[in-house]
Amino acid sequence: MPKFKAPDLTRSAPRSPRVRLGGYVLLPRVLDKCRATLLKKNGEYNYNCPLDQYFLKFAGVNPISLKKQVAKGLGDGEILRWIDKNQKHRRSGQEIEAWSDFMNRRTPASIDQRERLNSYQKTANAKREDISTWFDVLDLDDFASFGGPA
Repeated sequence: MPKFKAPDLTRSAPRSPRVRLGGYVLLPRVLDKCRATLLKKNGEYNYNCPLDQYFLKFAGVNPISLKKQVAKGLGDGEILRWIDKNQKHRRSGQEIEAWSDFMNRRTPASIDQRERLNSYQKTANAKREDISTWFDVLDLDDFASFGGPA
C-alpha cells in the first residue's frame, strides 16, 4: 500500500481548477485526482481526462511519468520541482501566467461545446446566468455533487 495521503474523491471534490501551483491552474486538481486514483478513492473523477490533458500538454509532461512520481509520495512542491526539471516545454513565468489566465476565462468555442456546458449546468440543477466558463461549471458541479445548493 502506498504511503501517502490522498483526498477521498468519493466524499469531496478535488481542488478547484482555478487553484494554482507554480502558477499553473489545473495542476493541484490533477494531483488530487492522481493521488486518489492510486489509492482507488477517485470516485467519478478520472486522472488524465481531457481536462487534465490541457495541463499535461502545455507543460509537456507525460501522464504515466507524472503518476509514477506521485506514487512515490512526493508532495506538491516536490512534484512541481520534478515538472520544472522534466517537462518537454520550458515555459517562462509569463507564458504560464498567460496560459493560466486563458484557461480560467475559457468559454465554449462552438455551439456543441456551449450545449455540453449547458447540459453540465442542468445536471447540477442550476438555474443561473453567471455560469459562463468551463471552470465555472466545474466548480458548480463539484459543489452540487457533494450537497451544496446549485
